[in-house]
Amino acid sequence: MEKKRDIKKETFNWFKSLLWAFIIALFIRTFFIGNFKIPSTSMVPTLKVGDRLLSNNIIYKIREPKRGEVIIFKYPEEPKRDFVKRLIGLPGEKVMIKEGKIYINGKEVNEPEISCRYYFSDGEYGVEKEVEVPPNSYYVLGDNSFNSKDSRYWGFVPKKYLIGKALFIYWPPWRMGFIK
Repeated sequence: MEKKRDIKKETFNWFKSLLWAFIIALFIRTFFIGNFKIPSTSMVPTLKVGDRLLSNNIIYKIREPKRGEVIIFKYPEEPKRDFVKRLIGLPGEKVMIKEGKIYINGKEVNEPEISCRYYFSDGEYGVEKEVEVPPNSYYVLGDNSFNSKDSRYWGFVPKKYLIGKALFIYWPPWRMGFIK
């Protein structure tokens, strides 16, 4: 009889621990870490179709986003959709794409994550003429600008639409690694 009580107590404690683990994991997943799947080629070669990645969803509550980071945000024209692009222009900066290069406030950007790509001069915002990024907004581009609908077409990402910073590709296993 004593043995049955011990087994019941042990089973109850096991389920209680499992429930707490689930609640903690759900809390972390909801507020700190995001999980996303890449649906298009707009970020090739950095991210490929089918890549699954994790994001840090708390970082932009602690500090401001930095140029060159791959960010996740709500698509301004349809906020129920999430997009992933590279951050190019910060609030108050003047952005221009000319002859495949990015210029910020009249100077060519030489940061390796940005300057290693060719950016097509297509779209309305910042193409062949400077456009100023409004306060509390950002200018973003896909790494594969030939196949990306980004700030060149629809403008700026409001700060309130930022979700997080893309951190790590976890699937498929052969692409596993940190995102630069």
